Amino acid sequence: MTGFIIRILIFAVVFGVIYLGIRKIWRDWKGQFKADDEATRQLRRERDLRERQQPGVIDLKRDNDGTFRPNGKDDDKRR
Repeated sequence: MTGFIIRILIFAVVFGVIYLGIRKIWRDWKGQFKADDEATRQLRRERDLRERQQPGVIDLKRDNDGTFRPNGKDDDKRR
């Protein structure tokens, strides 16, 4: 009977260690994927900001009727 209880305890400890190890690996990978996504998002944001600084880029503002229109002095003369 004692051998049976020891065997159950050994299996419980082994499965507990395996569970905790898998959980640790999962959390590490999840953190790394979040870091990679954040780096990708930051690079995309920097690229978008650089593209906005180029000549020929028009800023659009939402008008009262919900339509996006260019915003500027020369645009007001055309209306």
